[in-house]
Amino acid sequence: MNRISLILGLSAFLLTLVPAVALVQDSRSDRLPKPYPNFQVEVLVNGRSLAEYYARGRTYVEALRGAEYELRLRNPSPDRVAVALSVDGLNTIDARHTSAWNASKWVIEPYQTITISGWQMSSERARHFYFTNERDSYGAKLGQTENLGVISAVFFRERRRVIVPPPYPITRDKDDSEMSARKQSAPQNAPSSKSQSGAIAPAPDDDYAATGIGRDVRHDVRWVDMDLESSAAGEVTIRYEYYSALLRLGVIPTPREPNPLQRREDSRGFSPEPH
Repeated sequence: MNRISLILGLSAFLLTLVPAVALVQDSRSDRLPKPYPNFQVEVLVNGRSLAEYYARGRTYVEALRGAEYELRLRNPSPDRVAVALSVDGLNTIDARHTSAWNASKWVIEPYQTITISGWQMSSERARHFYFTNERDSYGAKLGQTENLGVISAVFFRERRRVIVPPPYPITRDKDDSEMSARKQSAPQNAPSSKSQSGAIAPAPDDDYAATGIGRDVRHDVRWVDMDLESSAAGEVTIRYEYYSALLRLGVIPTPREPNPLQRREDSRGFSPEPH
């Protein structure tokens, strides 16, 4: 059996709908996801879901420069599930880059929806996601720039219920000082950085979208126990880019505005004479 430890929202022991996270202790690699109905991930700005575009076999949304965003995850199944959720290749709970199976996870009760507003920094607080350029991204601050522009959620179904002990606090409190230490350990002002696989990651680019680490928001979490199936029940991946990049990729086929050069070609010195 695949025994794991999970973090549950503080009020969940009172049966309220508060999210949870999990730390998987089994080191086996991921399996191919099996069919499962309609797990959903939406990107929200000001409480409204961003329009999705389907191209190149992927789902895209338009990143709105400087806007804070949230991720809404829906479990339409009768089973409790644990969700490995990453932004820019970094786990939203501990900022690590791991396999989905080994990742800390959010927990969603049957038929429930949770909303994740930012990077979990400790057992009591998180910091908002917001769209920014690659250079300003959380990934760049941590020296992890090889997976920018992607949101990924992998869902694991609970094998059986485990009796939940009383809540206890997270023993490892990840705060700003840790982030600063990790930032200092990364090359400063370097043109590129190495990924965990040893490949050279591209230098950050101001023209492309990534996710920053923003203002504080209160978000209480606690550990719980779950036993998960080793095969993923479903996976949702969303690519996000600024409008100009979506246009170049052919995801948005028609420009919102006339070609600037054509507009200039149509310029006149004087207005036409009235007839």
